[in-house]
Amino acid sequence: MAVVISGTGLYTPSQSISNDELVHCFNQYVEKFNLTHSQEIEEGKVTALSPSDSSFIEKASGIKSRYVMAKEDILNVDVMSPRFTERSNDELSMQAEIGVAAAQKAMAAANKTAGDIDLIIVACAYTQRSYPAMAIEIQKALGCGGWGFDMLVACSAATFGIINAANAIRSGTAKTVLVINPEILSPQINYRDRDSHFIFGDVATASIIEDESTANAEHVFKIISEKPITNFSNNIRSNIGYMNTCSPDHVDDVDKYFIQQGRKVFKEVLPMVSSLITTEMEKLSLGANDIKRLYLHQANINMNNFIAKKVLGREPTISEAPIILDEYANTSSAGCIITLHKNKQGLVAGDKSVLCSFGAGYSACCLILEYL
Repeated sequence: MAVVISGTGLYTPSQSISNDELVHCFNQYVEKFNLTHSQEIEEGKVTALSPSDSSFIEKASGIKSRYVMAKEDILNVDVMSPRFTERSNDELSMQAEIGVAAAQKAMAAANKTAGDIDLIIVACAYTQRSYPAMAIEIQKALGCGGWGFDMLVACSAATFGIINAANAIRSGTAKTVLVINPEILSPQINYRDRDSHFIFGDVATASIIEDESTANAEHVFKIISEKPITNFSNNIRSNIGYMNTCSPDHVDDVDKYFIQQGRKVFKEVLPMVSSLITTEMEKLSLGANDIKRLYLHQANINMNNFIAKKVLGREPTISEAPIILDEYANTSSAGCIITLHKNKQGLVAGDKSVLCSFGAGYSACCLILEYL
């Protein structure tokens, strides 16, 4: 049974924050902190904070801006965090709302109706709550039958979700699957941390997975190889969770936000991902010249360039390894799907592409796709 990706959808929030805006707020905070703690800094009891700048951010990451669900209070030096209006339990949840928006676009692209969908998988870094599952709420909002569940694999959630969808189709427990990646990441950011305050943005993506025999969309990608791997590491971590209130003295510690050891991540993840991709290519007897596109996780432009160079054996062109993180920043699992969604043109039947995610866990997943 051949399984395909027959449609993708993208929801982009209406509000965007530029590097300059983010840096202006951060530097206000630095100035305020250093002034408040000037005596302790002079005595060597407190380390003075260093300002940030847009050129540093762009050089370190390739990020120029990011979309967010709520901009105003992120840029308020007295808050520096998004603020959302609490919705009643009778209203559609925020995460479900953006998931529905992306799903409807994916369904339109794949020429599918709600009646065609019999499994919904919400796969992302965080869900807004533990239960009821976001997938089941979205199922009701879309009017789909069948079943649904949530799964969390951080930055690899989208590709792991696609594999689960493909296996459900192969096993006969579903015919057409909607995989949704509603990534609301702005609440996990420590906007007072110079090394990470710029990294993430909010977005939602969706993909339709189905049997090749039922696909009738304009852009169809057959999954011809797939390989997920995991390897535990603390180098990327977030300790936010329902048990935090059980340790009230530590509920606001910095490890409740996103934290990472960047140099260790580079050193350990890049060889793992490069080897994963090349091994899958070798299984199919594919060489570098056989790969038309590398749809990579969008975390850092330097990471992507390193992986692409290892896979291709040379510097990649922007067409071969497209980048969207300059506009969207790191959107966790959604990044590789955004890249696929926005870069389908110019492909011809038989072209091979790599869809690959990697991140916290560690987790990584490589799918090799053939354009039909």
